[in-house]
Order: sequence, then C-alpha cells, then structure tokens
Amino acid sequence: MSSILISCEHRLPGIYQKKNSYCHPGLEELCSRLEYVARNRLFAVVTGDVGTGKTTGIRRLVASLDINRYKVMYISDSALTPRNFYWDVLNQLGCEASFYRSDAKRQLTREITNLIEIQKRIPVIITDEAHLLSREMLEEVRFLLNFRMDSYNPMSLILVGQSELKDILKKQLYEAIRQRIDLRYHLNPYDRQQTGEYIKKHLEYAGETRDIFTEKAITEIYEYSHGIARMINKVCTACLMHAAQRQTKLIDDHMVRLIIEEEFDW
Repeated sequence: MSSILISCEHRLPGIYQKKNSYCHPGLEELCSRLEYVARNRLFAVVTGDVGTGKTTGIRRLVASLDINRYKVMYISDSALTPRNFYWDVLNQLGCEASFYRSDAKRQLTREITNLIEIQKRIPVIITDEAHLLSREMLEEVRFLLNFRMDSYNPMSLILVGQSELKDILKKQLYEAIRQRIDLRYHLNPYDRQQTGEYIKKHLEYAGETRDIFTEKAITEIYEYSHGIARMINKVCTACLMHAAQRQTKLIDDHMVRLIIEEEFDW
C-alpha cells in the first residue's frame, strides 16, 4: 500500500498529462474545438467551476500546437490592466513595450502583422482567470477583436475563466463582445461513473490493478467532490495515506467519511 501511495501521490495531480491517464470526454472535445479556434483565428470563451480542468485543457492545447505555425501568448493576472496586458504580450513577442498604452497598442499591431506576414505564424492569445478582468480590460478586448477595419481576423483570442464569466458577459454593456464570440464552451465536472473510471485509471497508472476503493467509497468521494478532479485527487490521496499508515488494503465508505470529517469538513 505504501508503494502505491507514493506512486499515486505523484501521479494523481497530473491528471491529463499522460496518454494512459483517464481523460474527461469533455476535455477531449474542448481541446479539439480550441485547435479549430486557433487554426481559424477565432474568439473563444471557456468557462468551468474551480478544479474542473480548464487550465489543464489549455496546457494540452498549447502542447498540441506546432510552434512553427503558432505563437502562443499566455497571460494569467487577476489584476490585469490594459497597459500591463500590452506589456506582457509584447514581452512574450520579444519586444520592449513603449511606456504609453497608445504607443504599445500601435507596437502590438506592428508585431502581430510581422508575425503573420513575415514569420507566417498565427498568434494565439490566451487570458486565464478572465472572470477577474476589470471592465476596463474587457472593454479593451473590443480593440483586439477589431484589430483591423476589415473582416480579417489576425489572431486567435481565448478567454478562460470560472463559471461567473458567463454571467458577466451577459450584461448589456458587453453586448458587442458577446456578439463576437465564435465558440462558447463550459467544462462540466465528472459524473459518478466518470469519477470511478478516473480513480481506477490512475490506480492502474500507479501499478495497482486491485480495487482499492469500494463502490460505496467512490460514491462518497463523488458526493463530497461533486466530480471536481482537484477535490477527487485530494480525498483519494488522504485516504491512501490513512490506509498506508494502518496497513489497510481496502478503502471503504466509512474510511472516506472519516477522512472527510477529520481533514476536509472545516
């Protein structure tokens, strides 16, 4: 049990990085759609509750894109301002940004044009934690969506945020942005069956083929975690530690409830 614990502790958090790991069907679909977004220079909004795998999906997207065809710029800043946005993007393009925002805008226009026309690469800008963006920053998104006066889309723009981002964008003042969204995708948690498959697959990856968790234990984990991968990881790891310390080979629903009450229910 202790060897399984050590293996699982390292592997459970890396939920989608291995080919033989369990992969949420919704995540597969998300990655496929985002590849389409990147290829066709579209505007996408991805939402989901905390721990459902949004950032993991973005990592998979980035890993799947050919670096000779795409230039990905990833930004995650809860206090992002338009000025910092331009500075960050220009920095990732290898440029020193101008001090004034208006100058930085013109700089970005030139660099994006250069990237497309000379380097023959598609810019992909990903903004994570987008539910925390200020009104000023969201208004700046309109500039990015109207990069040129014609209908040509020079870049892909992907906003990623928690579920409340959907409610934010429903507000009337963001109507112009909402109308420009080409793809909307909400990543749902696992259901009960998927939770069981998720746990089983990662135990197999750790080298364990026995059913360590009883079906009732998995149900308890699902009901507590609501199918959120991050919480499944935490509860499973805590249960494995508890079982290893007590040399117990089977984790039942009573043990899961005990662990939840002692370590998570506060």
